[in-house]
Amino acid sequence: MPHTAKNKERLLVRIKRIQGQLGAVASSLEKGDECYIVLQRLAGARGALQGLIGEIIEGHIREHVVAAKSAKDASEAGEQTIEIMKSFWR
Repeated sequence: MPHTAKNKERLLVRIKRIQGQLGAVASSLEKGDECYIVLQRLAGARGALQGLIGEIIEGHIREHVVAAKSAKDASEAGEQTIEIMKSFWR
């Protein structure tokens, strides 16, 4: 069972929290809040999203690289991880 399936409920709770944070950003924009309030809310949502991404990447590395069943599987998972990380660096 993939690590995301094992932790599905916890991950979904985090996603719902992020959705709530983004809703607060939208609400701030609709109300015409000061830009620093909007930016604070965006920073919070970004931090929560980055934390979620980090948790899933960590699980991917632990399950598919560190505990891989073969060197070939580990190599493939390592390459997948590199590609994922490249998308964050762009």
